[in-house]
Amino acid sequence: MAEQEVLMAVENLNKWFPVRKMGRARGYVKAVNDVSLQIRRGETLGIVGESGCGKTTLGRAMIRLTDVTDGRVIFDGQDISRLSEKELRPLRRDMQIIFQDPYSSLNPRMTVGDIISEPLVYQNMYSASERIDRVRELMDLCGLDPVYIRRYPHEFSGGQRQRIGIARAIAVNPKFVLCDEPVSALDVSIQSQVINLLMDLQSRTGIAYAFISHNLNVVYHVSRRIAVLYLGRVVELAERETFKNNRAHPYTRALFEAIPQVGFDEQQKKAPLSGDLPSPVDLPSGCVFHTRCPYTQPRCRTEVPDLREIDPGHYVACHLV
Repeated sequence: MAEQEVLMAVENLNKWFPVRKMGRARGYVKAVNDVSLQIRRGETLGIVGESGCGKTTLGRAMIRLTDVTDGRVIFDGQDISRLSEKELRPLRRDMQIIFQDPYSSLNPRMTVGDIISEPLVYQNMYSASERIDRVRELMDLCGLDPVYIRRYPHEFSGGQRQRIGIARAIAVNPKFVLCDEPVSALDVSIQSQVINLLMDLQSRTGIAYAFISHNLNVVYHVSRRIAVLYLGRVVELAERETFKNNRAHPYTRALFEAIPQVGFDEQQKKAPLSGDLPSPVDLPSGCVFHTRCPYTQPRCRTEVPDLREIDPGHYVACHLV
């Protein structure tokens, strides 16, 4: 990958949360562990995994909504992992987020016009009259009637609220947007509208997305590449088409085989994963997946597998591959 193509690079990123007892740290929730990946300009990287695997924490660390414990985040050629909030402020214009919940992410006391124009005010962009014109333009672009500019969030449906959130995220013309499960709270018919809107905006403006979701079908549809997380580690990373017939990691295979399919022969159904997700406070030794993997070998219990390139652009963290 050419260096000029890379917009966001995460290098050996760690994010640990202290578990305190009597005011002292007695352990750590290891939400993100030694993650390295890159996002190219104008592409969508899908991030998938079970609940509690660290997807949202990784995304928030990438745009510095949470501080990094260790490692580096390189955005547009600049290391932002240790910048202060004052130093980050000019960069906030280029990094935005679409939140999961379209209800709690909008201030109920602000009108739609104020919500969408807030980033413009924060970044001191445009005059007051120009901001109103920009808000109307964004509402129209996101499928909202500009005549509703003075309405409040409770007067809109869930799908319309998510469109307001999208309009707010793209108001300052960002280079990168973190989509944190942006369609999980929406009806299926509304999901398709929001997804199509995001893809249309990307084709028009060249925005890069990190798309976090539990819905593998949605991720497969919108993403160019997909990263699979398990207990805070990337276990497989590849182009979208690779996941059709060449899922190399046992966890990735189990994850995709769990997708419900119409007309699927029950006799061909694969066995689900056994056991529960281990606690991130007390991670298993060696490969973190070995407690649930049907192919575990002695080496898996003691050695942490590196994320290795087995084919061009296809990375897997497994001793058996």
